[in-house]
Amino acid sequence: MSERPLSISMTETPGIHHVTAIASDPQQNLEFYTDTLGLRLVKQSVNQDDTSVYHLFYGDRTGSPGTSMTFFPYPGARPGQVGTGQVSTTAFTIPADAVEYWVDRLEEAGVDADEPRERFGETVIPFRDPDGLPLELVGVADAPAGDPPAGSVPPERAIRGFYGVALSLEDTESTVRLLEEMGYEATDEEGERTRYEAPVDLGAVVDLVAEPDRGRGQPGAGTVHHVAFRVTRDTQADWRDQLQRLGLRPTEIVDRKWFESVYTRTPGGVLFEYATAEPGYTVDEDVEELGERLVLPEWFEDRREEIEAGLPTLSIDE
Repeated sequence: MSERPLSISMTETPGIHHVTAIASDPQQNLEFYTDTLGLRLVKQSVNQDDTSVYHLFYGDRTGSPGTSMTFFPYPGARPGQVGTGQVSTTAFTIPADAVEYWVDRLEEAGVDADEPRERFGETVIPFRDPDGLPLELVGVADAPAGDPPAGSVPPERAIRGFYGVALSLEDTESTVRLLEEMGYEATDEEGERTRYEAPVDLGAVVDLVAEPDRGRGQPGAGTVHHVAFRVTRDTQADWRDQLQRLGLRPTEIVDRKWFESVYTRTPGGVLFEYATAEPGYTVDEDVEELGERLVLPEWFEDRREEIEAGLPTLSIDE
């Protein structure tokens, strides 16, 4: 295995691009993430590997990298089991002075939430979505202004984007090596949790949690499928080469229409994606119209009638 470090341009890791999880009922998923959490549906499409299933993308006003939570909702999907080899928690940034607002909002909405707790000097609100997906809101004193969508949550209280993710691992050592190659640095430690951060405003945090006795995660509704990190078109091929030098088995570059992707399974079992910031969700829709209709990559357009007929009805409030 090569010990050659990444080049300077590649170590400027700009944090998380998106997180993709598995859900069950698409309408329930849509209502929770837009009405309850106040995110915007920025793209309504299909799983490109299984066109019988929606791919729903949520985020800020434009779905900018660092804000995009996406889902494959399989109607009637069996519940998964969160465990090692998975993203065990996805956390969003909120302003520190919005914590009380969100505690009240989640309670009024009947969301399954825990009492706020302190972690690394910040207030964290743990809660679950309707499929049991573990989520957190983290109050950040200097939260960026962001570009919140107009909606059910006042802009000054709104989710700004990702705070980070926690990875549940049987053993953290091999994942540490990968994160360090990606430009992350260890910044704190609390029990079995070690924090790694990139120097960015959103999606900067990856917490490694050593849980050898937890049991292996099982995919299904309420679990994360993969976490994606932001790269550029200019460096993506170099990233892929470096992953190979680290002994991993990355895919070829895959065109996903709104970004290009390389996937690899980490030594700890978590699926990582390296996704380009370009061209973004506005490449095929105006900002004002994002998410209002089913959008297909051009290579699926000749199957539109068949694809639409196979999807459940989804009611979008425009």
